[in-house]
Amino acid sequence: MTVHGGSGRSMVSGKSSKASRNTRASVVTKRATPWGTIAAVAVVLLIAVGVFGYGIAANRAKDAERAALSKFTPSATNQDPSLQIAGIVSQQYAGGQHVTPDQQVAYTHAPPFGGAHDGYWAACNGVVYPTAVRTENLVHSLEHGAVWIAYNPDQITGDALSTLQKKVDGERYMVMSPYPGLDSPVSLQSWGHQLKVGDVTDPRIDEFISALKQNQYTHPEVGASCDATGPGAFDQDNPPPFVAAPAPGTPGSQPEISATPATVAPDAPVPSQ
Repeated sequence: MTVHGGSGRSMVSGKSSKASRNTRASVVTKRATPWGTIAAVAVVLLIAVGVFGYGIAANRAKDAERAALSKFTPSATNQDPSLQIAGIVSQQYAGGQHVTPDQQVAYTHAPPFGGAHDGYWAACNGVVYPTAVRTENLVHSLEHGAVWIAYNPDQITGDALSTLQKKVDGERYMVMSPYPGLDSPVSLQSWGHQLKVGDVTDPRIDEFISALKQNQYTHPEVGASCDATGPGAFDQDNPPPFVAAPAPGTPGSQPEISATPATVAPDAPVPSQ
């Protein structure tokens, strides 16, 4: 009897243990799916794919841009590729014709892009001037191989102005300034070349820069300094202000193109600091 009783309790105990194990297994089996973790991982993967895809697209866009500009890269067989740009204006100018800081040149173009100029150049290594600058100094910068972006301050502001600044800020042989009364929103100048455009996103802006910045075939003194000459010559932080050019023949003004070679002089020396 006792044995049978003990055997019965043993059987009950065994069944309870088995049921408990099954219950625990069921609990483990029914544990909640970590949807939050899965979603987070999915988001990370999507972001990674997006970044990777964007990188590929950006590289392709840059490659396409470089390919488009390749025909505007000067070479021995294509010395002035800017002549392919629609709307380009070009004129031959002799270099080295200087005037003093108190003299004005009667330029025939506004803005000017060649001819007589101040003996000191305007600093032009990626300088964005917030105010209009004396053109006689900027024309000298062009002689050294710089591209000058002028803009009408009444028409170019905000995002449009920022777009232009990004093309100049910190870039060697690039300079930018407002030009009061400009007859177009934007005007680009290189020695002997000019292009006026109505939109800062016009692809011809980059074509002009590619074709003419430091073009050894189109500048009299390509590669000459674009660094600031400093107070006493041309003070980048306090540049001589813009004054509209007098009409050709105005008494006291200097001609854009000198009739005699006697006016040709070397660059003014940089004063000691």
